[in-house]
Amino acid sequence: MPQLEDYQSPEEVLDIEQKFAGRRLKLEVRKVRERSGRETTREIVLHPGSVGMVVTDGAGNVLLLRQWRSATGRWLYEIPAGTREPDESAEVCAAREVEEETGYHPARIDRLGGFYLAPGYSDEYMDLYLASSLSKGTLTAEDDENIELMPMTLDEAIELMLNGEIEDVKTIAGLLLYKQMR
Repeated sequence: MPQLEDYQSPEEVLDIEQKFAGRRLKLEVRKVRERSGRETTREIVLHPGSVGMVVTDGAGNVLLLRQWRSATGRWLYEIPAGTREPDESAEVCAAREVEEETGYHPARIDRLGGFYLAPGYSDEYMDLYLASSLSKGTLTAEDDENIELMPMTLDEAIELMLNGEIEDVKTIAGLLLYKQMR
């Protein structure tokens, strides 16, 4: 069976125009020619990469966050996560984000997997980790973050997911990967 890397791109990039460059994101419009010869455009959000962490304490809980998300206009249950800084490894970012958002420092960071969050329009890749062996750290959530720590058992978190109360894809993926590996 052929591997994905054996397939060649079905489109040729003819032109790239940067439409927006913000603090963390860029938006490009790419003019492409498909194999059929048809020309079209692709709107692509460029992102430096992110990490998500399933955080477990010594009491058998996962540490979820209840976080306000302006884009959805709602509170969401989420695993801690964040955007990588330039030249920052995913593992270093994971440990930093756990401490910033939960107030605990993880002694262990183990990779669970990774995925593209929205490959239809973005190149953002999220590395997913299990963070454990916690010690008290410093809670330093950013000023613009509205976060509440919500410790619960994995079974309680899975129940919230199955009831539709957890709607965040990184959290769903993280909880299911963690449940599978246990």
